[in-house]
Amino acid sequence: MSKEENKVIMRRWIEEGWNQQNEAVADEFYAPDFANDLKEFVKQVFAAFPDFHITIEDQVAEGDKVVTRYSTRGTHKGTWMGIAPTGVEVQGTGINISRISGGKVVEDWQQDDNLGVFQQLGVIPPLGEGEG
Repeated sequence: MSKEENKVIMRRWIEEGWNQQNEAVADEFYAPDFANDLKEFVKQVFAAFPDFHITIEDQVAEGDKVVTRYSTRGTHKGTWMGIAPTGVEVQGTGINISRISGGKVVEDWQQDDNLGVFQQLGVIPPLGEGEG
């Protein structure tokens, strides 16, 4: 597949899987041994952040890999990683690198700003707070 076709796979997954809250389409975009775990994770995110949304900020493809830089937002209305709902709208950023083979994602590497999200949820104080 071409670099552009690989980018389309990732854009469609983000729009259809995440933004339209249709985790079932993971079967279309991800290899079978990858899709089941991913679908479960997506369900957990939606349970905690029912209005979760991803915005693609930048995307680059090289060879069989697609790099997507994105921002996220969502309102914390369900338990997330043991954290009781706060009602706080959080925003985050991340970068995902996907390797695509035969039209399906076979590997993913992801880096998210979890520290920033936990600070917004009040679980971790902002850096420098309490110093004096």
